[in-house]
Amino acid sequence: MKNKTSTLFLITALLALLMGVAFGLLAALQYLIPEFLKDLLPFHKMRPFHVTTVITWIVLCATGSIYFYLSQVEKFKLFSDKLMKTHFIVFLITGIGIYLSYFFGKMEGREYLAFTPILTIPILFGWLLFGINYFKTMLKQVKNWPVYYWMWGTGIVFMMIHLTEAHLWLMPYFREHVIKDLTVQWKSYGSFVGSWNMLVYGISIYVMAKIKGDHAIGRGKLAFFFYFLGLTNLMFGWAHHTYIVPTLPWIRYVAYGVSMTEWIVLGYMIYEWRRSLTKTEKDSYPLAYRFLVTTDFWIFVNLIIALLFSIPAINFFTHGTHITVAHSMGTTIGINTSILFASLLFIVSRISAFTKKEETSIKRSLLGFNISLFLFFMALLVAGARRSHWMYAGNDTSFSNMQESLFWVYMAFFVFGITLTTSMVFIGLPILRKLINGLRL
Repeated sequence: MKNKTSTLFLITALLALLMGVAFGLLAALQYLIPEFLKDLLPFHKMRPFHVTTVITWIVLCATGSIYFYLSQVEKFKLFSDKLMKTHFIVFLITGIGIYLSYFFGKMEGREYLAFTPILTIPILFGWLLFGINYFKTMLKQVKNWPVYYWMWGTGIVFMMIHLTEAHLWLMPYFREHVIKDLTVQWKSYGSFVGSWNMLVYGISIYVMAKIKGDHAIGRGKLAFFFYFLGLTNLMFGWAHHTYIVPTLPWIRYVAYGVSMTEWIVLGYMIYEWRRSLTKTEKDSYPLAYRFLVTTDFWIFVNLIIALLFSIPAINFFTHGTHITVAHSMGTTIGINTSILFASLLFIVSRISAFTKKEETSIKRSLLGFNISLFLFFMALLVAGARRSHWMYAGNDTSFSNMQESLFWVYMAFFVFGITLTTSMVFIGLPILRKLINGLRL
């Protein structure tokens, strides 16, 4: 490979995944042993370490995949290799700055972006470089874009918009008005997630088209319906998070109408794609195929949960509990991570084939991944239901007693987290080795 920067994005992404799950395990252990690492990395620091690192995995893997597909698979000449290298360096240095911000307690930000807000400036600069490189490359060389090109371009643009929007709280006009502040905060983060979903879901359609050897998958009416539905969700689906905020009724109605509907279409597309594949096509990229099938299963599971707590009456009881965390974990691990693993396995298959032993190990690890994630998911639902009951019906029980009653649930949560982490390590390490070897080619 002439340009190795896309591979550096992917290697860094995998390292972020391994670090992110490690931080998650340490945070889970702090539920069981509150004094664990309390002086060095207390829970209020451990959580943002985990959340930000996992988001880094998703963003860097999606970015690296897109760069790889354009330059190495489609053989497009990038507008500027230097911009791609600069993009990587900016994100790498900023990532180090974010970790230092957390470690030294400089956490003036919010939610997913808890680091000091000044670090958002280089992040936005990196996305601007990505956008310039992407559109300058594509507008010159491609006409009649298939849907995944539209999705990637849309994700890049909206990522810049909503990262900026997520910091409107720095302005007194928003910060000094609680309702405005809370509404914009939830709106921006919901759309922020919708932006990276555009990148990831576009990757899923691209990989499906490549495995099938049929670009019509990305050009059909259903694919573009999915794109516009996803765009609607990106702009309006966030509002189901704000049912507790006294906003205008039409916002809730629109949110309820569009919330999570894009999963139905993506799930249907993957199902129909599976049915249309021949045995030869399945065997051409067997590991990538299996992870896309896994995605379909987790879409089904998360869709049930998401549609339930998109109902305002149910959302009232589940909001702020581990049920919301279960939904988040099911989405980021079951759907996004499965798609990104499929992307990585597709990419690696074009660099160096897995041995039979490595392929068998990854298939077994995928089984462990699904079983442990399902049990992990169920433990979170049980913990969330118990917390919700305590919040609305357990008036005579203190918070500490409620937490103590959940000891064995948290223990199960931790054990299943270990098995889930182990399975991801056994999936990720062979991929990581192949990518590192690819740098030497």
